[in-house]
This record gives sequence, structure tokens and C-alpha cells, in this order.
Amino acid sequence: MSKKGILVVVSGFSGAGKGTLMKRLLEKYDNYALSVSATTRAPREGEEHGREYFFHTKQEFEELILQDALIEYAQYVDNYYGTPKAYVEKQLNAGTDVILEIEIQGALKVKHKLPDTLLLFVTPPSAEELKRRLVNRGTESMEVIESRLRRASEEAKGMSEYDYILVNDTVEECVDRMHQVIQSQHDKTENCRAFIEKITEEIAVFGKGE
Repeated sequence: MSKKGILVVVSGFSGAGKGTLMKRLLEKYDNYALSVSATTRAPREGEEHGREYFFHTKQEFEELILQDALIEYAQYVDNYYGTPKAYVEKQLNAGTDVILEIEIQGALKVKHKLPDTLLLFVTPPSAEELKRRLVNRGTESMEVIESRLRRASEEAKGMSEYDYILVNDTVEECVDRMHQVIQSQHDKTENCRAFIEKITEEIAVFGKGE
């Protein structure tokens, strides 16, 4: 019933499998778009403006901030990263459900600015499983893994701020649950105002005995 897209923010611990879930969701179901972030970092080989990121100079990015053209932004290691408002609104108005994959602080900023945003937090079934996944990646030292686990202990304190918790035990099951949760938002009363008005007017005719 709701023709406008749903804005979804997905967060989770490093090692929870967010990237795998997003990739599989887009492969398995239609009508989703991953938001493209803006950044001031230089493009890497093979990256294109508007595909991986919208690449901007620092001056251009700070102008976007002044124009309130970003839903949220943050600065990491001398570079800005942010979510362009115009890109997201264009997708939503076309009826596409837009997914942002950002950390807790950014997620809460989005929710504050756009209260209808759906916040999803992805977690493994246990702390032991989280550590196992990070170790099994085989791409990072134990020192880096331990720093990620320390960060996870801080991030866990923000889980209660989210609308739904998705336990990523089996990827396929978690993707299906994520899809069901997002699609259920289209039927929420506040997303069906136009339909409610339309059918209320139509049914009012019966009350007049016509």
C-alpha cells in the first residue's frame, strides 16, 4: 500500500556478517538499493564517482554540511564520510527501500533527523561465535581482533536503541527475516495515510445509504 520506500539503517559488530547479508539481500530480493556515501578520500583503483562513493574535495564536502545536504556525516582519519540527502530521497520517492550500513552513532543521528527510519542491528548468536568469525577471517592480527572485540563491548550498550535485533546464525534465514521486517513497515498505519483517506471516503458513501 505504501508507495514510498522505507529508509533502513543496518549496524552491527565487526564480524557479524553485515556485508554478506546486504549482498545476499540485494541478490535475492528486488526493490532494494544500498545508499552511496559521500567522502573526501581519494578514489581507489577501479572505483567510480557515484558507484562506490560520491567523491568530493574537503571544501565541497564542508559546503554540503553547511547546506544541510547530508543526513549524517562523520570524520575518520582526516577524511569525511556522509550520507547525501538528495540521493536517498530520490530513491525513496521512487518507491525503493534504501539501506544504509553505518555504525551506531551515525544510525542514531539518522533516526533523530528522520524518525521514520527503521534501525536494524545484526549480531552473531554469541560472543564466542563473534570471536571465532573474526579469527577465522585470517586477515587481521590478534591485536586488531582484540581491539574490535573491545569496540563491540561498547557497541553492545547501544543495541537497545534499535527497532529490531537480527541474529545472524544462518545467512539465508537472517536475510529472509530482514526482508520480512522491512516489508512489514509498508503496512504500518503512518505509511498508509493516503490509502486510509481514500478507502474512508469510499466507505463513507455506505453511511449515506447510497
